[in-house]
Amino acid sequence: MSFMTLDAQRLALHQRRKRINAVALSLSLAAMAFGVFWLLWILFETVRLGIDGLTWAVFTEMTPPPQAETGGLANALYGSALMVGLATLVGTPIGILAGIYVAEYGQRSLLGKAVQFINDILLSAPSIVIGLFIYTVVVARFKTFSGWAGVCALALIVIPVVIRTTADMLALVPHALREAAYALGTPKWKVILSITLKSARAGVVTGVLLAVARISGETAPLLFTALSNQFWTSNLDGPVASLPVTIFKFAMSPYENWQQLAWAGVFIITVGVLALNILARVLFRNKH
Repeated sequence: MSFMTLDAQRLALHQRRKRINAVALSLSLAAMAFGVFWLLWILFETVRLGIDGLTWAVFTEMTPPPQAETGGLANALYGSALMVGLATLVGTPIGILAGIYVAEYGQRSLLGKAVQFINDILLSAPSIVIGLFIYTVVVARFKTFSGWAGVCALALIVIPVVIRTTADMLALVPHALREAAYALGTPKWKVILSITLKSARAGVVTGVLLAVARISGETAPLLFTALSNQFWTSNLDGPVASLPVTIFKFAMSPYENWQQLAWAGVFIITVGVLALNILARVLFRNKH
């Protein structure tokens, strides 16, 4: 085979690869543009319709009756903050401890693999399934909707996210750090606490923030557990108002004042979730 023939084959192969690369790059850019277009449209409509209804009364007054002249979302904001905060306090320690077990102790054990498999199932389970589970276990047994049932449902969503993030972040810590500590006679629990967990701290916090961002907008689990409440209440033994459920109820109504408050709530929850995601990205970037 002559050198000219070989060069021609190489040139043809190069041109073919360039064409395939151009097609793949064009499809990727088109897919990205398609997704960004809808995202920007959603954000534009949220800002356009939500910012008009954003007044001081939204944060200071209770949810109003239909066609009322005044009213706000204070009880819904408080109920959401209360249940999300308690669910995070319950789910975060469990998730971190389980993530440590999966990453540090259970890599080669049957129990560790089972925990990881079940966690992957929970991570991909629809939130409405978790809500129905808590309804069957808690609400139906005690014969009342309650804020505690809502906390349990949200905590079950937090736990698998924190487990997965914690295990992944601990797996990224170089084994040389562990081996150096073991060589100095440091016990395993102290190595985990003082070296591996400290090194993965930013990633773990990122997972917690992402979990909080996820449960902040969940509606389906709260419909089956905490339901709703038109008044301000700190009693978690009964129904408790939440922002996602209030948005759902007001947005489906024919009353203009409720619809305006629904858009204001959408704006508030969108800004809050966006802020948590940005904070998580910043922490993850600083880790590297």
